[in-house]
Amino acid sequence: MDRESHYPPGCSTKALLFLFGATLAFSTPAAGQPPAAGESDQAAREIVQRADEIRFPVQGFQVDVRIRNFDGKEADEARDYRVLSKGNDNTIVMTLAPAAERGQILLMKGRDLWLFLPEVSQPVRLSLAQRLTGMVANGDIARANFAGDYAARMTGTEKIGDQPCYVLELTAIDRSVTYQRVKYWVRQSTYFPVRAEFYSLSDRLVKTASYENPRQLAGRLRPARLVMVDALRPDSRSEMDYDDMKLRELPDKVFTKEYLKKLQ
Repeated sequence: MDRESHYPPGCSTKALLFLFGATLAFSTPAAGQPPAAGESDQAAREIVQRADEIRFPVQGFQVDVRIRNFDGKEADEARDYRVLSKGNDNTIVMTLAPAAERGQILLMKGRDLWLFLPEVSQPVRLSLAQRLTGMVANGDIARANFAGDYAARMTGTEKIGDQPCYVLELTAIDRSVTYQRVKYWVRQSTYFPVRAEFYSLSDRLVKTASYENPRQLAGRLRPARLVMVDALRPDSRSEMDYDDMKLRELPDKVFTKEYLKKLQ
């Protein structure tokens, strides 16, 4: 039997290998070489995954977060949190300040989120989309897994300042995620996240965000500040500053109700 008899007529082995190689070449864009708009959802997913890995480590880690809310030039009292996270699906957010809220803990497992209060025996179920403070939703601090929560599609390229960026459309895989739609700009040369627009279930623009202050955190250059601005009131914004990020071994037992009692 001819070795090529099961291929389409006129298609040689060399031709098939060439076509297969070309398909692989276009499946993931090299930095600075964007595919055409809508050409490859797989390429878009890869870009979002790489940007996720820049924002936060894939391994278990700990980071301190300070949130300041501004109304015009005036800032309210800073709010401090310590975040423990493992594998995008397990997160603990401990409130450190203000003192009146110290001891409150958010526990996220998958897309399920609970609030544990020191004086209440039973946890309170929350949604990722609920507001934590200012322009910051629970999901903004507890879960930042764009690659796992959204279907990504390339819509084109655009310059932010003098930097060419991929422009991606992220659509929520279900209603449990923080936002129903995200427009996302990622730098072509490095996959560094640049800005985002967040939309509600009714497709209303809720807020915009910019990823700023690149610093070495946990061994990699990452955005150390996330600035979120109200779409209707541009003078109203929240700034999330990340500091003292370190990799940590976090066993699964850490992310349980029983273990949280030791943290409160």
